[in-house]
Amino acid sequence: MDRYDLAIVGSGPAGAAAAITASRRGLRTVVIDKATFPRDKTCGDGLTTHALRLVESLGLRLADLDGAGGYRSVTDIVLRGPNGRVINLALPQGNGEYAAVVSRIRLDAALANLVEKSACEVRVDAEVVGATQRDTHIELALSDGARIEAAHLVAADGHWSPIRRALHPEYERDLGEWHAVRQYFSNASDPKLYVSFERDLLPGYFWIFPMPDGRANVGYGVLRNQGRSGKQLKALWPDLLARPHIQRILGPHAQPEGTVRAWPIPTRYDPSVLTDGRVLYVGDAAKVVDPMTGEGIAQAIETGILAAQAIAGSQLGDAANNYRRMVHYAIGRDLRFASSLQRVLAHDIGARAALATIDLTAFTRRNFARWMFEDYPRKVLFTPDRWGRHAFQQPGAFRDS
Repeated sequence: MDRYDLAIVGSGPAGAAAAITASRRGLRTVVIDKATFPRDKTCGDGLTTHALRLVESLGLRLADLDGAGGYRSVTDIVLRGPNGRVINLALPQGNGEYAAVVSRIRLDAALANLVEKSACEVRVDAEVVGATQRDTHIELALSDGARIEAAHLVAADGHWSPIRRALHPEYERDLGEWHAVRQYFSNASDPKLYVSFERDLLPGYFWIFPMPDGRANVGYGVLRNQGRSGKQLKALWPDLLARPHIQRILGPHAQPEGTVRAWPIPTRYDPSVLTDGRVLYVGDAAKVVDPMTGEGIAQAIETGILAAQAIAGSQLGDAANNYRRMVHYAIGRDLRFASSLQRVLAHDIGARAALATIDLTAFTRRNFARWMFEDYPRKVLFTPDRWGRHAFQQPGAFRDS
């Protein structure tokens, strides 16, 4: 049986971040993934400022993300309210990258390449078929017959975590709190990023995210607890695309590509599901997606980094307890604040009032654009430990590029 300090199951953004961090901290690490790369992942493909800073800290360069179907910088955002009010927002320019759209097939492959170059051992096309937790370690059985023993395990294996189900067969498979749908389009005419708060989606929204070569990632997210059946959710897609204002944004030559893809989004932040003995859950497996925006890439990367740091420093205390404290301090407070804001946007009057406030002055428009893309944490006003001279004027990512 092969023995390691750390086993990581899943090498998407969360698993890759954990692997790179663990390698830097000197942990003997193995990364296991049932897929081979490049592989696609259904997603909105948007990267906030925080996500861009995090991938840069892991060692990615813009050149790693650029290329066909790859990186598209975003500087202009258009918000549309449920009453048709349109607000134009601009992100800062000349001081780094504040928002971008990057296809997940490109992002995940670039991160997987960094993991390959690290000191970690990588096993792809290898599925975990069994997991047993002991007092001092975790034992894994792989589909190729290999057996692995690790002092700790990071489960970066998605919303329906096979590790969680292997350890707890009774665990119920839930559908998450949000339902999202995505399709790619070619020949989309507008380079701006659009978010439309449709009345029948609130607090969700419809999006059009620009990609390179005139393509766009088009989709919508909606809460599942609004009494809609699967059939009704499916019928929403053609109805949304047929709306005149969405047709105008896409332009007369836009053409759908491939199939329509749907996926569940887990947004119920609960510290109790972050750990299980020597297992630390990260990314979607930890249910740390933003409940207001549906954004999860930054949270996935950050929890991956924090999990590896907690394990590397476990000689100072318990890794699981350390990890829960670190997640609460870094993102847990923001996720809970976002849950309260979600309730404001759940109603037409709340959404219209919020957008009217954003559109009051050039100052409110400029700063909401930065706030929306996490140029600084949303909860900075309510967390004095984050206050500082430049709390509201942080630069973007990749400034040296």
